[in-house]
Amino acid sequence: MFIFFCNSTPWLRRARGGLNGSKLMKNNFNIAALPGLSEAEAAEILKLEGYNELPSSKQRGIFSIAFDVVREPMFLLLVACGIIYLVLGDVREAMMLLGFVFVVMGITLYQERKTERALEALRDLSSPRAMVIRDEKQRRIAGREVVRGDVLILAEGDRVPADAMLISSINLSADESLLTGESMPVRKTACDTDKEIGRPGGDNLPFVYSGTLIVQGQGIAKVKAIGINTELGRIGKSLQELGTEDTLLHKETRRLVNRLAITGILLCGLVVILYGITRGNWLNGLLAGLTLAMATLPEEFPVVLTIFLALGAWRISKKQVLTRRVPAVETLGACTVLCVDKTGTLTMNSMTVKKIFAGGGFCDIDSRSEGALPEDCHEIVEFGILASKIDPFDPMEKALRQLGIYSLSHTEHLHDDWTLVHEYPLSHDLLALSHVWKSPDGADYVIASKGAPEAVFDLCHLTEAEKADLYPHINAMADEGLRVLGIARAEFKPADLPEGHHDFTFEFLGFIGLADPVRPTVAHAIKECYTAGMRVIMITGDYPGTAQNIAKQIGLDSVEEFIAGPDLDSMDDAELRRRIKKVNIFARVVPEQKLRIVNALKATGEIVAMTGDGVNDAPALKSAHIGIAMGERGTDVAREAASLVLLDDNFSSIVGAVRIGRRIFDNLKKAMAYIFAIHVPIIGLSLLPVAFGWPLILLPVHIVFLELIIDPACSIIFEAENEEMDIMQRRPRDPREPLFGLRSIGLSLMQGVSVLVIVIAVFGITLYRGQGELDARTMTITTLIIANLGLIFVNRSWSRTIVSTLRSPNPALWWISGGSLLFLGLILYIPFMRQLFHFSKLHLFDLAICFSAGIISILWFELLKIFNGQKKPVRQG
Repeated sequence: MFIFFCNSTPWLRRARGGLNGSKLMKNNFNIAALPGLSEAEAAEILKLEGYNELPSSKQRGIFSIAFDVVREPMFLLLVACGIIYLVLGDVREAMMLLGFVFVVMGITLYQERKTERALEALRDLSSPRAMVIRDEKQRRIAGREVVRGDVLILAEGDRVPADAMLISSINLSADESLLTGESMPVRKTACDTDKEIGRPGGDNLPFVYSGTLIVQGQGIAKVKAIGINTELGRIGKSLQELGTEDTLLHKETRRLVNRLAITGILLCGLVVILYGITRGNWLNGLLAGLTLAMATLPEEFPVVLTIFLALGAWRISKKQVLTRRVPAVETLGACTVLCVDKTGTLTMNSMTVKKIFAGGGFCDIDSRSEGALPEDCHEIVEFGILASKIDPFDPMEKALRQLGIYSLSHTEHLHDDWTLVHEYPLSHDLLALSHVWKSPDGADYVIASKGAPEAVFDLCHLTEAEKADLYPHINAMADEGLRVLGIARAEFKPADLPEGHHDFTFEFLGFIGLADPVRPTVAHAIKECYTAGMRVIMITGDYPGTAQNIAKQIGLDSVEEFIAGPDLDSMDDAELRRRIKKVNIFARVVPEQKLRIVNALKATGEIVAMTGDGVNDAPALKSAHIGIAMGERGTDVAREAASLVLLDDNFSSIVGAVRIGRRIFDNLKKAMAYIFAIHVPIIGLSLLPVAFGWPLILLPVHIVFLELIIDPACSIIFEAENEEMDIMQRRPRDPREPLFGLRSIGLSLMQGVSVLVIVIAVFGITLYRGQGELDARTMTITTLIIANLGLIFVNRSWSRTIVSTLRSPNPALWWISGGSLLFLGLILYIPFMRQLFHFSKLHLFDLAICFSAGIISILWFELLKIFNGQKKPVRQG
């Protein structure tokens, strides 16, 4: 459909420059009999009804958007954390957190602009140049100036500027795939009486629709609807009214952050009160409370979420998938249903000749193999080309010419030097067309005809017995999903040509079967989707037989059952939700029905992804949890409305994106588990000394040092972790299952409690041995730092042991671990820093105790992995 935007192509310039649009129309139609509107009448209607364009969505100012952003609890918490760090004098942490607020504002501003850009793309698409009759003269005007009641002149290559009813036509066909998804152009017939515009889809309708493309013939039409009242306008309206929704991850993270924030504030207040009451020093109590607040405020959660999804979008872009809505990165990994638009997504959106019946037998065609065409098929291809335009635009005629170029270029069957004498166009009564040719040295005219098999039978005057012998061959080709054309030839002595081509004596040559071929990588990608537990549903505007044939080629499940568009209209929502659980093929559907299908799947609890490339897909793309548009063949509207864009239009890229999405989600859960685990001992070391009257262990400077390890660990190390080996053999996560399941939180808390028990034991034993407060604090915090590194290593995988994971490269792990140990050494053995941290100097034996205790604190989880590994992997959930 990129032809809509390539107005500079020579052919289109020729079609729009007046040759086809004016001279040709004058030769075929009586313009004087169709005066159209006067300029005054058009101006009056334009004043009353407005321009032929979609209305702009109401724009919001940047300050209004920013105000909405800062009202979100998650972002209020970021601001609050930044203010607290500013009060404490930690400018680095404050600037980092406040910087993230502005990043999030920018992302949200981008999201708000998406709908406006989609509507702008629709408005541009729906406003081509138009040839109209005004004051009994032809005029070319801007499409936005077309009004209801205008008379349009349409020719091959024109984009229709408004919904209109044909009042005269010659061999007119239109590509309506952007509205219906139907890959084949549809025939149009004129109507003598005034009618209301009906829905698009199917042959022989007297209506043409805004934004569609005339691929063959000429016509004159009266405008019946403009702007938002057109079929294209209704799509724009539904797109404008749809809103994007937060992903499950954002919703659950927001709830978790709110709960932890409330818990942290309560604990902070409790510590201040306990310290002030028990020790009478309210200033030190406030210091202890702020320390606990720094330890418990969950600023890592929104930061980690932002970093993981942003870096995830960057990783997915390496797989030729552009992320337009960052949260979709996480949702893609949880997708349970993939709704696929057939035309241009599963198929190449271009016709090719697949099979020929000639000389009493079939010939399978591979149009890419030069010279591979059998001799028996040369004549039928020759006359198929002669029955087509010299410079074809129709996809079937282009396919015939391409086959001729590859297979007949060195034979006598191509006739670029012949002269076209006359054309008998296709009509409603006879669905065949014929071209009369004159060769430079030939005495006779040569006539080539092609069309529907029944029409060609009629031209050839075949007997019923002859037809009965040929029908099984037609059915065999149709069962393969092929579009079947009959081909015939005739000769005629130069004289006055007859009024109709039925008067020639035609010889039947055979059938040519054409198909929109399936993309070569689709079948394997579908298989991988099934392996990953994803259901695939095909949604198309084509007929059920064609859809079922394509479904068989790509290996789709349950190809015998389907739901057609008319049947869908007769179903209520409850019936649709019941049947949609088993049906994987939807045929003859229109845009509103696609949207209804997506909504029905969402109502049954599915996480829905939808691929598409046309304007007709935009509402469903936006309504789906993940909309995936085609980048090369897709329209601007589809790309703007989608969450993801396949830059190479390769269906298999979706599988790669799913793998990365699952990896991101898996690693995110590991990071969250680590955050849970490490905060337990930090909170315990801040709270227990106050509760039991011990010397304070953690001071603000210690919290800052721990955050220097925690922040890069949870946002860099775990993000860079490779996926688990079985990640694409797992079924998608149950959408109703909470992100942080009780089992996952329970194991994380147990990791934290085990570390807390060990470090408190180290603290108590050191005090008991009489080594003093500084020695006790130093050994306790050193043990905590070693245990912290142990938690990083142990949470890299919940199914593989540390020894096994060391074989998986992760450079960030070693840089951060090495930097942490180096900084710890500097703190312990440089007097200035040791004094700053209120530490004492540790001896080698003390260090050995700290390292041993830190390793012991996480050893039990390694043993649990080994035990469970003999049965099944330990998974977070």
